[in-house]
Amino acid sequence: MVNNQDDDLLLKANAFDRKAITEIYEAYQQPLYRYIYRQVGSVETARDLTSELFSRFLQAVKNGTGPTRQLKAWLYRVGHNTVVDYYRRQQHRDHLPLNDLFVDANEDPVRSAELNIDAERVRLALTRLTPDQRQVISLKFFAGFTNQEIAEVMDKPVGAVKALQHRAIAALQRQLVPMEEQAYL
Repeated sequence: MVNNQDDDLLLKANAFDRKAITEIYEAYQQPLYRYIYRQVGSVETARDLTSELFSRFLQAVKNGTGPTRQLKAWLYRVGHNTVVDYYRRQQHRDHLPLNDLFVDANEDPVRSAELNIDAERVRLALTRLTPDQRQVISLKFFAGFTNQEIAEVMDKPVGAVKALQHRAIAALQRQLVPMEEQAYL
């Protein structure tokens, strides 16, 4: 979606035009879901948080406090805040959803375990980054944003985004790549 189209949709959405709101939902639901899923690692949780994000959007539009420009940046910022709120609520809950405890009989259990271990290593490494570094990595590599778009979402200069990205990649490399392999990089 181009920014001019976003601006036109926002004008209509802020007037509570159902068609414009539907277009916004259809255009952004899947990318926002994927962005959230990459951060929480659970299909159900990502669905719930994506739903909460759009609920917040509708409430903001209804209250007249919704975005008036930069729709994509606003939605991803709210998506990020929704994930942060989720983790704050989860601090004292340390359990797996029941469906994550079962393995599909058709899957190769060894391969499935390896993928889960790798995914968990990456998730753990991401939690060791600063919140800003984690957000830059998620937006850049999971949501496919440009540095300019990330700068708009985070309300930071492009140079700061590049520096955050560089430091985050270096930190992830230190955590994920064995020391003997780092010598060759």
